Amino acid sequence: MKIGILITGHPPDTLMAGGLYDQYFARLLDGHGFTFQGWSVVDGIFPDSVEEADGWLITGSKHGAYEDHAWIPPLEDFIRADYAAKRPMIGVCFGHQIIAQAMGGRVEKFAGGWAVGRTEYQMDGETVSVNAWHQDQVVEKPDMAEVIGRNDFCENAALLYGDRMWTIQPHPEYGSDFIDGLIKTRGQGVVPDALLHRASADLDTPTDRMAVAQTMADFFKKARA
Repeated sequence: MKIGILITGHPPDTLMAGGLYDQYFARLLDGHGFTFQGWSVVDGIFPDSVEEADGWLITGSKHGAYEDHAWIPPLEDFIRADYAAKRPMIGVCFGHQIIAQAMGGRVEKFAGGWAVGRTEYQMDGETVSVNAWHQDQVVEKPDMAEVIGRNDFCENAALLYGDRMWTIQPHPEYGSDFIDGLIKTRGQGVVPDALLHRASADLDTPTDRMAVAQTMADFFKKARA
């Protein structure tokens, strides 16, 4: 099964040793029998059609879904075309937000502030911990989306659009090393110090990122009519 990865942002220069964001997801989903191809839509490079992959994944980004960038309207068109074509799509962080926006929801810079580092969510009746890094969030979900993950800070932390789209606000592709790098490069002077200190203190605490990866792989492989 070929997974097309739509790259919507780039890591800080100091963290480029791990590659672009498509490579983070290729490593996260390694061992599930997928092949991968990335398109840097943030740089204006798009697939010709949704038919170029069996499933799609939209990455995170430093940009806001509501910002005025030339590549955002065609990305929203692609999302809606994919939904109509019934090919599975997963969105993570910005991907979660842009899918919601494209499908009729609303995204904004959350007045409640930031979530950074290891964060717990209620998903399918269980407590799941995943690394987060966001201030923007989905404040109004699309009508057709079902909330499948939340916490008190983020009510729409994971959304399910039938068997067509599965999206999540935190970052299962980020290990503690990458979060540590973000704390040192993008966090200073932007995220409140208390949140950065708390995230640093939790770097060695395990997360459930690989369990979430299994859920993602299962969603892609799910039998569909």
